[in-house]
Amino acid sequence: MFAIRSTKRAYLAVASLTVGALTLSALPAQAFSPRSEAGVSATTIKLGITTPLTGSAAPGYNKVPAAMQAYFNYVNDNGGVYGRKIQLTVKDDGYLPTAAVANAKSMSNGVLAYVANLGTADNNAIAKSPVVGLATNRIPSIFINTGYSGFADRSKFPTMYPIFPSYMMEAKIMGQYIKENFAGKKLGLIYQDDDFGSDALAGFKTAGVKFDISIPYASGSQSAATGAGWVGKLKAAGAEVVVMFGVSSATGAALGASAALGYKAQWILGSVGGDATTLKALGVPAAVLTGSIGASFLPGTTDSKDEYIKQFQDINTKYNAGASFDNNVLVAMNSAMLTVEALRAAGKNPTRESLMSAIENKGASFASAAFSPILYSSKSHVGYSGYWFGKYDSSGAMLPDGGTYSLYTTDSGAGGVVKATIKRPAMPAKGLPNNS
Repeated sequence: MFAIRSTKRAYLAVASLTVGALTLSALPAQAFSPRSEAGVSATTIKLGITTPLTGSAAPGYNKVPAAMQAYFNYVNDNGGVYGRKIQLTVKDDGYLPTAAVANAKSMSNGVLAYVANLGTADNNAIAKSPVVGLATNRIPSIFINTGYSGFADRSKFPTMYPIFPSYMMEAKIMGQYIKENFAGKKLGLIYQDDDFGSDALAGFKTAGVKFDISIPYASGSQSAATGAGWVGKLKAAGAEVVVMFGVSSATGAALGASAALGYKAQWILGSVGGDATTLKALGVPAAVLTGSIGASFLPGTTDSKDEYIKQFQDINTKYNAGASFDNNVLVAMNSAMLTVEALRAAGKNPTRESLMSAIENKGASFASAAFSPILYSSKSHVGYSGYWFGKYDSSGAMLPDGGTYSLYTTDSGAGGVVKATIKRPAMPAKGLPNNS
């Protein structure tokens, strides 16, 4: 009896295996893949971005997704990333944290990573949202479009990778520049009253810069009327040099009011709100922008002798028709190129974990248009760390002081500000990364 039962069980097992084999043979070859990763198929890699296409911060920043997709399309037409084409899903958040969280949640299961999400408050809301679960679900958020220093804290934001120098770094460097060029002048400051502005205040304090008047504004409150109010206060305080640490629409409101009220201070524009093309579109007169001082970690957008600028200009002309080549387009294409390098470094079958490992272990060697080196490592999520200064000419182009880029670097702590030698990898041939 035992032998008969054993024989029957063996027969049923063989029959079951046979049926299973027949069933599997009917499935497509792709189903045999031992790996299944969000946003990755045999032919595509899907990425997501939430950014303001409408709302107070839209001017200028609404150009970022199209410029990134233009670069991705260029890469796709040249073989993609190991044969896969990159697709970018774009969601409008109006620069509202609640909308940014909803957008991130809607994309969380369909993309390999978020890329270049805009804004300190929006990125912070996404990172802390339990419905998104950025850290718990190990979703990479790479090359985010904000300089808030806190995002470089790996213990609090383990899957976030800021690329910009922090606002604290920028303020420290700006403070050093002010000491060197405007000692003894009455100083004014306008800043966005959130983590963005708080980072700047901490940087100026560390740099030992004291303002004679400081004017905070709530995000989204900027307008022609508020701009006039700011300028009225600055004039009354006798501010001779004014730092504008806000988004482009706030910068536009301040400079527009300055021109209308005949206020002749020396303006120093933060990197976030100093895009000349956006300011012109907002109606800022060329005369008031001319002579203003700006800061950047990338080459000037009109510097066609720079190999990165020339390549990105060519891609923009062919793949982003109708879009003027400005700082927002440059930032977007540089971030897109970094993304392609990260995806290649993540391997021929990228996963979220391999993407983050690639950025941490190989990111410091990625080719980049920025003059500052990238500081990513297994212990650091700090991206760039430096700025150069220049003045805007009558066409809106920002040209380096003395005709030569002079880079200042620092950290987001108590470290000093130093002038650094510019070293960066050469632009990959035809702007197509070939790293692995």
